Amino acid sequence: LLHLTNKAAGKETLPQHIELNSRKRMLVISGPNAGGKSITMKTVGLLQMMIQSGLLVPCHNASEVGIFNAILPDIGDHQSIENQLSTYSYRLGRMRHFLAVAQPKSLLLLDEFGTGSDPDLGGALAEVFFEELYDRGAFGVVTTHYANIKTRAAKLPEAFNGSMLFDRESLAPLYRLEVGQPGSSFTFEVAEINGISSKLIARAKGKLDKRRVELDGLLGDLQKEKSKLSKLMNRQLRAELEAEKATAEASAVSEAMAQKERNLNAQFEELNQARVRSKRLTQFIDKFQPGQSNKALLEEIKTYLAKERARQEEAKKRPGKSKAQAKRRPNHQSEKIVQGSLVRLRTGKERGEVIAVKGNQVTVMFGAFKTQVKRDQLTWLR
Repeated sequence: LLHLTNKAAGKETLPQHIELNSRKRMLVISGPNAGGKSITMKTVGLLQMMIQSGLLVPCHNASEVGIFNAILPDIGDHQSIENQLSTYSYRLGRMRHFLAVAQPKSLLLLDEFGTGSDPDLGGALAEVFFEELYDRGAFGVVTTHYANIKTRAAKLPEAFNGSMLFDRESLAPLYRLEVGQPGSSFTFEVAEINGISSKLIARAKGKLDKRRVELDGLLGDLQKEKSKLSKLMNRQLRAELEAEKATAEASAVSEAMAQKERNLNAQFEELNQARVRSKRLTQFIDKFQPGQSNKALLEEIKTYLAKERARQEEAKKRPGKSKAQAKRRPNHQSEKIVQGSLVRLRTGKERGEVIAVKGNQVTVMFGAFKTQVKRDQLTWLR
């Protein structure tokens, strides 16, 4: 529905690729506000609920899913005046419940983990909760701004960081999850986008620990460099594809010219043979003696015709043999290429995943770059 709505409005729907497994089961997502952290986490939860309810889900048909005994969400603000319940009190109650029931078949969905109290004290308690839930073997997706949670995720072997990408040049979120590193919250950049004056932002920076500002800046710079590297890789891949296409087109033109030359040579040979046959038949006619038996001449003509038929049969066999040999040439196992196959370009090193196959046209995802190539331009890996 979202895809159709965005398509009608001329907007792009960005897919996310998220994998949780026994080796990497706790994902901590950080990054800027309004960058897509909560939406990404909610998407995981919603799709999992749909799958476990027997509903179809909008995902790649090569996707794999697991089944959980319990899905444990803590999402949104649940403060209530009527029940004298603050956000922090509600979250402590939820956490007490999670600690009581979490086990290896549980999926935790914790949004803005640890908020609602003093940042330092709440962050310390959130880190302890995170360690306890991790020790219970649970799976989970956690969103946070706390540096200590990001650091803890980097140190635990079965936890890992992810960040929502942010373009520092345009000061706009990219709404794409990058797994492998924590992200900056881009607090001051987001404030600038929302019209807060640079004077106030400078004053705020002056009140912070200099090392904290430097760390946040380094995280931002790292994200920026990674984004640049991704763009460079995409450009390189496009260049490789264009070079491959140009080579294939040049090869096709060269083959067409060679085939044309072969056809002309064959026609020339046929004409030459026709001249020889015509000359030979003329000789037979000249030798023919009306009213005579011409027995020797008839035997000579039979022998000639038999040899000519044999020559023509041999000529017919030669092209067929050539084609059969061409078919037996290695084709880089292209017949094995199916949806979900891991492949690479014959002239490149970049690996990609096949997401669709239609005849000789193969759609491949090389990182974040999707393209169509011909089957014989790819080498099957697995």
